[in-house]
Amino acid sequence: MATAFADDSSYATRLASSFVASLQEPRTPYISPRRVAEALGVQLSRLAAIAGVHRNTLANPASERLQDKLRDMVRVITAAGELTGDLQQAIYWFRNEPIATLKRQTAAELVAAGHADAVMAHLAELVDGANG
Repeated sequence: MATAFADDSSYATRLASSFVASLQEPRTPYISPRRVAEALGVQLSRLAAIAGVHRNTLANPASERLQDKLRDMVRVITAAGELTGDLQQAIYWFRNEPIATLKRQTAAELVAAGHADAVMAHLAELVDGANG
């Protein structure tokens, strides 16, 4: 990941918070699959594949399994966004950039396979490397 570490961590935090708020399913406490798909620039059927759920599951935003997967995706994207200071760059990285230390899979592939924690550990290593 090309890291252009954000100079202002409060700016990065506000950016991430705004992004998360933009994903809320209207008048519910859920993350909207449609809004996540729009943010990622993918069709809903592709979002289902990225999230590792059946496409029909997206019709029920209250599904705990779906919400868990969407939370993992959002958690990784916001962490990458806080690292770079640019959510669009973070989304591009999430979808497209293979992570050499994680079998050259993208963050999206790893999250779909249930390995969001490994991606978060990778991002933490990038932060530690920059700070250490």
